[in-house]
Amino acid sequence: MTGRYPIREGLQVGVIRPWADYGLPLQERTIAQALRAAGYSTAITGKWHLGNCDVAYLPTHRGFDHQYGHYVGAMDYFTKTRMGGYDWHRDDRTLREEGYTTNLIAAECRRIIAQHDPRQPLFLYVPFQAVHAPLEVPASYVAPYAHIANKKRRTYAAMTTCMDDAVGQIVQALEQRGIRDNTLILFSSDNGGPERWGADNGPLRGQKGTLYEGGVRVPAFANWPGKLPASTVRDGLMHMVDWYPTLATLAGAALDQPLPLDGKNMWDMIANGGPSPRTEILHNLEPTRAAIRVGDWKLVRHTPQAAPPKKKNQRKGKKKARGTERIELFNMAQDPNETTNLADTQPEKVRQLLGRLKVYAAGAAPPKQTPMPQGFQAPAVWGGDR
Repeated sequence: MTGRYPIREGLQVGVIRPWADYGLPLQERTIAQALRAAGYSTAITGKWHLGNCDVAYLPTHRGFDHQYGHYVGAMDYFTKTRMGGYDWHRDDRTLREEGYTTNLIAAECRRIIAQHDPRQPLFLYVPFQAVHAPLEVPASYVAPYAHIANKKRRTYAAMTTCMDDAVGQIVQALEQRGIRDNTLILFSSDNGGPERWGADNGPLRGQKGTLYEGGVRVPAFANWPGKLPASTVRDGLMHMVDWYPTLATLAGAALDQPLPLDGKNMWDMIANGGPSPRTEILHNLEPTRAAIRVGDWKLVRHTPQAAPPKKKNQRKGKKKARGTERIELFNMAQDPNETTNLADTQPEKVRQLLGRLKVYAAGAAPPKQTPMPQGFQAPAVWGGDR
């Protein structure tokens, strides 16, 4: 590393790959930094996935007092390796231990909660790798799903149950410590289910990796006994980035930071059923596709890639795109499963939403992700053997 970091890398086209020479920009203030400044003890147990090429990007340098788990994704749940490189750490130092990672993460959470001084507030971030490829789970969890013919779905269901048990262990630890009623629990998936791995997104169109609702709408809940009404559904617009200002404000943390906020404070909507302060969601903005939601309307744009360069014996000329651009427009209030494209009958609405995409594109950083370098060899330990 040179020590010179760009202001904002374009992370919109995919996750930070293990071999990447960048991470979450250091100018970005994390929720852990905000809450630690407000007096919280902060811990992460699970997958980091926000850069490991330099110590400056690691969790204990991004606001976490304690770290446990792995830096990269798609790691073997038992061997804790990817591409031959080992990836299991405590406080950003290599940790050699046996066990299935979902269970290990739950055990670490129980330990943290049991040892925590309740006089200090605690922020415990638990990003399970489950349920994610590779599809692996202890055999004892598979037996109840023997009736499922599809092997991938059978394993996927077992992995989900194991994760559910882990969450239950964490809740039980809070109860045993006597702090359950003073704890806000948030749970959310990070994307829709991948059908190729056995997931089922129900009536929603699409899956993980798409910009349809099956890829971007996820199950989530908030639970806080005596503070949040039980069994209540909120249907206002909300984006994952809204948790940052919501939690920071709730905890009394300052929102002063170097870069502007994208999120909105959603607490009134969550706790009281008030209107959502969010009127639009930029689902993504990539060179070949984009999607945006404004009110009840959602636009999905598919832009073909440029054709490859002509061979030497062909005439030189401007590169032509493969195919034509395709626009889809959906009324989400009437058609949440995105079955009917209204682009041809609503040209003004298409123009309006394309205009919003253009505004976002003007402020977007160029995509950063690069393919794995030719001949790349994984290190013995991802993130270094510290």
